[in-house]
Amino acid sequence: MLVPVVGGSLTLLSMAQEGVVDLTQLANYANQPVPAYINKDNTPAANPITDIGATLGRVMFFDKRLSKNDTVSCASCHQQEHAFSDPEVASTGVAGTTGRHSMRLINARFANENRFFWDERATSVEDQSTRPIQDHVEMGFSGADGDPSLANLVTKISAIEEYQVLFTGVYGDPLITEERMQRALAQFVRSIQSFDSKYDLGRAAAGNNNAQFANFSAQENAGKQLFMTPPPQGGAGCNACHQAPEFDIDPNSGNNGVVAALGGGDDFTNTRSPSLRDLVDATGTLHTGLMHNGSLTTLLDVVNHYNAIPADVVGLDPRLRPGGRPQRLNLTDVEKDSLVAFLKTLTGSSVYTDAKWSNPFDPAGQLSLIVLPLNTDALRFSGAGDAREVTVTSVGVANVGYIFQTSMDLINWTSTAVTASAAGQLSVTVATSGPRCFYRYAYAPGP
Repeated sequence: MLVPVVGGSLTLLSMAQEGVVDLTQLANYANQPVPAYINKDNTPAANPITDIGATLGRVMFFDKRLSKNDTVSCASCHQQEHAFSDPEVASTGVAGTTGRHSMRLINARFANENRFFWDERATSVEDQSTRPIQDHVEMGFSGADGDPSLANLVTKISAIEEYQVLFTGVYGDPLITEERMQRALAQFVRSIQSFDSKYDLGRAAAGNNNAQFANFSAQENAGKQLFMTPPPQGGAGCNACHQAPEFDIDPNSGNNGVVAALGGGDDFTNTRSPSLRDLVDATGTLHTGLMHNGSLTTLLDVVNHYNAIPADVVGLDPRLRPGGRPQRLNLTDVEKDSLVAFLKTLTGSSVYTDAKWSNPFDPAGQLSLIVLPLNTDALRFSGAGDAREVTVTSVGVANVGYIFQTSMDLINWTSTAVTASAAGQLSVTVATSGPRCFYRYAYAPGP
């Protein structure tokens, strides 16, 4: 359950507790530490990351009710334990499997590229966030092929009281729109960051991308040098398209010569790539096959592909066809192994386990309690001595039932049912007791 605590600085309920969303004890999404050497950020001024907005985004990201048949969420295809991607090459939606592999969402914010999806059809993270919901195969609110429309989804979740409560907490009223959904989902996605890798430890100490990293092995430093150095100077030139230290994709990139489409045929439109960070897990194993079709199943396969681009296909990036011919780097086996070793240094750890990016629902897929945000003037005292009273107020959703709770120790709570007024106001007056008492409002979703 979630409830705001008034009159004390602590709350018994934790953001990490399954089924509890505590809007008074918000995780740090907005002000996470970012290394000084990270300079790219595609967050628009109109939608900065906020702790409470990203919290709402987290709930929606993991909620299967945003799909037509309540079986698929964003997190179904973007799984935290797999760098927010899918271990399956093609993800399963409400009406079949996807036509491309689900892209990793790690560090989506830290890039010059503002467009998203492999073919860059979305103009921003905000635009991207609701497109899978409107896809016939993925989440089924396409408005075509017999599907309900996104307007039907808005109607569906507008009727869910817990979303009325959450949207009121974030936006001040329960109105649910696509724009508000996009803003919150985008804040959550942009908050997903990974900067605790072996590379980051070395980069922080070295001062620049090209220096030898003291914490790297000789092989890893050799691989980094190959990655950073252009082919005419004896390197592999990877950095031209996957730019350190963010390792994001150059917005002007063409396709990379991997053009086979899932299900057959060719697809020349894939010019986007996720960051190269967290390609592998802590053991050095790929989360899944790489590229839009998952066709490269090891890092060595990736290196071999760029070492000898198979063909001069339509839309091939000019940097991969020097002199008008497909690239031939002629890397030795030792150099290839060094590049693989370097790429493995880009994997972090906390992004896979941090509760703020985890599923907020309990094992039954439910929220058990939402703790309301605090109000600076929530307490008003009156009277004196034995007649001293306190009026506790908060903002709720009109005519919706809540719980008002009091506690002397933040462990044992006394609960009273209360209904918000037609104006959405919550107000309870109680006699004060003891040297200090804690008060809070919460909403307990029904089954």
